[in-house]
Amino acid sequence: MVPARGSENTEEDERQLISTAKSLLGSHADVFLKGCDFIEASHPQGEPHYYLSLLGTHDNHRGKGLGMTLLQETLALIDAAAMPAYLESTNPSNNHRYERVGFRRIGAYSLPDDGPQVDMMWRDHFGSKRQAPAVSPRS
Repeated sequence: MVPARGSENTEEDERQLISTAKSLLGSHADVFLKGCDFIEASHPQGEPHYYLSLLGTHDNHRGKGLGMTLLQETLALIDAAAMPAYLESTNPSNNHRYERVGFRRIGAYSLPDDGPQVDMMWRDHFGSKRQAPAVSPRS
């Protein structure tokens, strides 16, 4: 969870990401890093919010509700701060799970070099009447 008006990575984190990507991905590092830049540039601006950047469950633990429990606990903290939340989903079959806890799709874009579609999802804090920020999805 990245706090409102915060940054997910420091400059040192960025340098390490580039180094690690090149080391692990070799010739595919540029496509990966281009996708990271694309995601960052597509992120909604203007309204403070928490950014839920990654959520995953190991194959051995899927289907037990652990991911949704973690998400609900995180959203309770965000609601206590009276802030909205934003996430991206690259798996359309997960979108209904996010919608069940109050997220709604506010746009979509495709990652470069035949990458997947990314659904942009926004959730106002519980009880809020605010509107999601306007976004200009890339194609």
